[in-house]
This record gives sequence, C-alpha cells and structure tokens, in this order.
Amino acid sequence: MLYALEAQDLNLEGTELVTLSACDTGRGRVDLSEGVYGLVRAFQIAGSRHVLMTQWALNDPAARAFMEDFYARWLRPDADLHPAEALRATQLDWLDNADPVRAAPRYWAPYVLIERG
Repeated sequence: MLYALEAQDLNLEGTELVTLSACDTGRGRVDLSEGVYGLVRAFQIAGSRHVLMTQWALNDPAARAFMEDFYARWLRPDADLHPAEALRATQLDWLDNADPVRAAPRYWAPYVLIERG
C-alpha cells in the first residue's frame, strides 16, 4: 500500500503523467487550513505535471479497457495530444459507443485529470 506521505517524497520532476486508476483515488482528507490531502496532491508535490484520478469505485474490466484506449490515443506518435485532449476524446468515444457498458457514464466519467499549477 502506498500512502500519500510516501508518494510526496518521490522525485517525479519531469514526469508528465501519473495515473491512479484504482477506485476512489481522488478521495482525500480535508484540512480546513490546507485543503484536501490525498494521493493526487502528494503526486503533485512530488513533481508530476498531471495526475489522472478517479472519483468513485471502478469496474475492473472496464477500467482496464478505458486505460488501454486512453494510453493508445495519448501515446500515438502522430497525435501529439495533451493528456486532457486524449482523456476527453477517449470519454467521447466511450459515450458514443454501441456497447452499453462503454456508453454508460459510470464507466468512463470517473476519470478526472488534474494539472499542477
């Protein structure tokens, strides 16, 4: 198990994207003076430029298929896409899919990209 305190001590400077595709990875503890502490913030502190996280529990087969589609799109050499563009395009492809699982928002909508300011 990886804790936020451990993640924030990693040296991730120059890292374009950290993907947290497990269930509820966007959840954190609220501190009224500091905001939300959690894995997303920890990876930003460690130096990741973008963190892709989830907002609720995932279906494992659908999550794997979504991540495969996202990375195939984002890492295509001829595409030169920002991770946010690849995420949006992947979500739109899933939304417009004839497969009812892929078209259902509960399978493609939990993914949110956070960019370090």
